Amino acid sequence: MFSFFTKKQYLVDLLNGFVDIHNHILPGIDDGAKNVEESIALLKSLDEFGVKSLICTPHIMHNYHDNDKISINKAYELLKVAMNKNGLSNLQLTVAAEHMIDDNFENLLLKNEIIGLGNNHLLIEMSYLQPSINFDGAVEKIKSKQLFPLLAHPERYLYFHKTPKVYHRFKENGIKLQLNMLSLSGYYGKEIQKIAYYLLNNNLIDFIGTDIHHMRHVDGLKKITLSHKKSNQIDCLIHNTINTFY
Repeated sequence: MFSFFTKKQYLVDLLNGFVDIHNHILPGIDDGAKNVEESIALLKSLDEFGVKSLICTPHIMHNYHDNDKISINKAYELLKVAMNKNGLSNLQLTVAAEHMIDDNFENLLLKNEIIGLGNNHLLIEMSYLQPSINFDGAVEKIKSKQLFPLLAHPERYLYFHKTPKVYHRFKENGIKLQLNMLSLSGYYGKEIQKIAYYLLNNNLIDFIGTDIHHMRHVDGLKKITLSHKKSNQIDCLIHNTINTFY
């Protein structure tokens, strides 16, 4: 869909062949899809957008979402059966995790119980309330494992908004950054949208993902339009994500 009168491009029209590296579509194991039926509805929408591959990234968050390889693989196998029954076997599905940098993360890292995205990238996050106390130390330990720390949705951490230089320091320290597509609109709020475009305009973003949890996110994605300039920026991110993780 291209709007001639507004000269804007719909984001979803750029997603043909996309590899989604951040989503919560596995059923019943975190704050994403509650059951297989919800997972299938999300996958059907992503399939319609042209997405061809998904790396499932449920939360691993101590005392909240205590997932591990066993629980994640169990949900994955359940979903794969349902995908075959619903004509979605064309979608490629693999598993990883979104690791909260919390008081248990370094223990998981030490025991090699982390689950990376592939291609030596590990998806990490912080609380929305405050930065992780052990963040810098955890990043150094991740890098010592010959892994690339990939920080999810940096634009959503409100406590960094008044000191945007922190994003530049992240990059200098070898941390890669993943933008949420919904941040390009006002879905999470105007301040988050503003920082998302700051990060884009300063070439600080490496990859992009949906971070999809439910059908409201699908509806939000469908509404996002981009100017010609922004469309080119996002298209480059999409292709970098595909080329790195497919």
